[in-house]
Amino acid sequence: MALSRLSMITLGFADLQPSTAFHRAVFGVAPNDRNEGVVFFELPGTWVALYPLDKLAKDISPDLLPERGPFSGVTLAHNARSKEQVVAIFDQARAAGARIVKPPQDTFWGGFSGYFAAPDGHYWEVAWGPMFDFAPGTLRFKPEAAASAA
Repeated sequence: MALSRLSMITLGFADLQPSTAFHRAVFGVAPNDRNEGVVFFELPGTWVALYPLDKLAKDISPDLLPERGPFSGVTLAHNARSKEQVVAIFDQARAAGARIVKPPQDTFWGGFSGYFAAPDGHYWEVAWGPMFDFAPGTLRFKPEAAASAA
């Protein structure tokens, strides 16, 4: 059996309370915080879980140290439906306390994107690309883009 999609992303945080408030403001939905020590945000198609970094490291392995450098090599991304929506999401993230790392701008690949960092350092890219289309619950290449890539 293949892993055909992501169903949950778990992010480790040093301080869960401000991280929960930040993500609630950015996602625009209330979390399901009925579980002791972990906060779930139910988003269409994928859930995001916030978990204390030290507990997440211990859950993976008792020998794993909960250390993070300034960049882990992982970014989270949201594809928007327009350039204007990218800018609006950045405005919302900034108001919630995000640090803007790279303001939205035209890209080398023909799209429009930028990066912000959540208060605990996780990097988010918000992008729009003319080659993407949306179907209920999924992002896909536009048919004409997929045909030209073949």
